[in-house]
Amino acid sequence: MIKKWAVHLLFSALVLLGLSGGAAYSPQQAEGAARYDDVLYFPASRYPETGAHISDAIKAGHSDVCTIERSGADKRRQESLKGIPTKPGFDRDEWPMAMC
Repeated sequence: MIKKWAVHLLFSALVLLGLSGGAAYSPQQAEGAARYDDVLYFPASRYPETGAHISDAIKAGHSDVCTIERSGADKRRQESLKGIPTKPGFDRDEWPMAMC
């Protein structure tokens, strides 16, 4: 079962993720935001560990844009989390999210 905050996380980072060192950009700071239909901002101050993981993934070369593509999400999730063990009480963060 997905926790309520995880659902909010998924929808908060749908199109453009504005992270810089774990801090979320304000709408005025997000470069290129006008090019997208919708821009949602991840609340990195509310979820600092997840924000840091996403920020690290972007710095490592992963895209900061998430275009929704739900078909194939299960396969992408399995691939992106391969080799990362589960831990009771913890979620495994993935970026880009499997639905992207």
